[in-house]
Amino acid sequence: MADRHAGPIGSARRRAAASLGRLAARPRIAALITRIAPGSVRTRTTLAACVSVAVVLLVASAAVLLLLRVDLERSVEAGAREQAQVVGRLAADGRLPNPIPLDHGSDFIQVTDATGAVVAASQNLSGRPALAPAGTADGHDTFDLAALGDEHHQRVTTLTADTPRGAVTIRVGASLHTADTAEDLTTAALAALSGLLVATVGVVTWRATGRALRPVEAIRSEVAAIGDRDLDRRVPEPGSDDEIASLAHTMNAMLDRLEAAGVRQRRFIADASHELRSPLAVLRTQLEVAHTHPDPAVRADMVAGALQDTDRLQSLATDLLLLARLDSTGHDRPQEEVDLAELVRTTVEARSRQRPAVTLDLGGHAATSGHPMWLGRLLTNLLDNAQRHARTAVAVRLAFDPAAGQAVIDVTNDGPAIAPADREKVFERFTRLDDARSRNDGGTGLGLPIARDIATVHGGTLTVADTADGCTFRVRLPARRSPGSDAGGPGPGSRAS
Repeated sequence: MADRHAGPIGSARRRAAASLGRLAARPRIAALITRIAPGSVRTRTTLAACVSVAVVLLVASAAVLLLLRVDLERSVEAGAREQAQVVGRLAADGRLPNPIPLDHGSDFIQVTDATGAVVAASQNLSGRPALAPAGTADGHDTFDLAALGDEHHQRVTTLTADTPRGAVTIRVGASLHTADTAEDLTTAALAALSGLLVATVGVVTWRATGRALRPVEAIRSEVAAIGDRDLDRRVPEPGSDDEIASLAHTMNAMLDRLEAAGVRQRRFIADASHELRSPLAVLRTQLEVAHTHPDPAVRADMVAGALQDTDRLQSLATDLLLLARLDSTGHDRPQEEVDLAELVRTTVEARSRQRPAVTLDLGGHAATSGHPMWLGRLLTNLLDNAQRHARTAVAVRLAFDPAAGQAVIDVTNDGPAIAPADREKVFERFTRLDDARSRNDGGTGLGLPIARDIATVHGGTLTVADTADGCTFRVRLPARRSPGSDAGGPGPGSRAS
């Protein structure tokens, strides 16, 4: 019984294995079709190389065959003319034999007089009438030589000679059989060699292109496999120093930027959530206490505190929206004309009631292209930071650097200096140094990052400069010198207070 079922089961297994084999072969076939598709770079490069080489070989072969044909026909014609001259000398001496012996390479010889009668001829034309021209081709008379029974081409050379009996015409027919054979053999050899060379070029180009594009396929496969959760992956970089290696290096640099942007975005979301959660929790607590507490004075204090936290939340939301706008603006620099001296003067004068007082030094007048509201926000954020940390004084100085074509704005306070290791950290979002951790001073940790982003959008920079005492934030913006006067406003060394 087991033996009877062995056959059908084995057949079914073989059919299943064949089906699996066909399924496994499909990806390989699809990959092969993709590689040889006309739209692929590999196929187009191979076809272009083969067609170019084939055209060059065709032109070169045609030129070689033409030169060979001309040279062979010239040699045959020279031999026929030489024999015609020999026959002419014999006729002139009256020693013309009949029949005329044929030399090597000559098919026939015929001598006729002025009346067209045959005087002498080679053995194969004995008893035949005079040859009559059948037309003209390539500058030579052609003759109907079908009577000779020859299928190959012939070149007939005609020469006139004077004899004791009068002028005679000598016609010598030379065979082009050797030239035809040489031309046919050369054509076949050139065709075979050209085909072999084109095939060799195709194979070499196909393999070389495949090897050159293999890193590109590896890069494509890796990029296709990278998702928004796998930005830490990198494409393989070939060891060669060519364009593909540069492409891989550029791709990895882009992935580095994307990963850094993703990290910044996640950190920003986490920090924003934390910053929003704390005042919301305090606000909820204050409102709940105010809602349930029986003492009106306590309720009033709770409501006042809730209003302060609401102001903080509103300020934080405004800063977040501005950061979002700056991020979306990128490097599209605004083009409105801004007088920096007037902007600095009006911004400082608007803070005249705040302490500590601000000393203004307009050492240069400059104009730039930008967004006046954003530039004002940049300076306001720097002044807020300076007055928050200053002990007794804040100074603002505007200068113009003609060599660099930049306006330089320094905002200095006499508060604690920033350590070199923390000078970049202060520009990170929601970052507060140890001596500025308290939220009671109204800081959100976004003022300096917003100021730097505004400077970057305007093509400038914001850095912490070295100072002997205190802390200086230096803004450099691309600008041009503008005519101006300090009349009517705070001059160098004046105080806006």
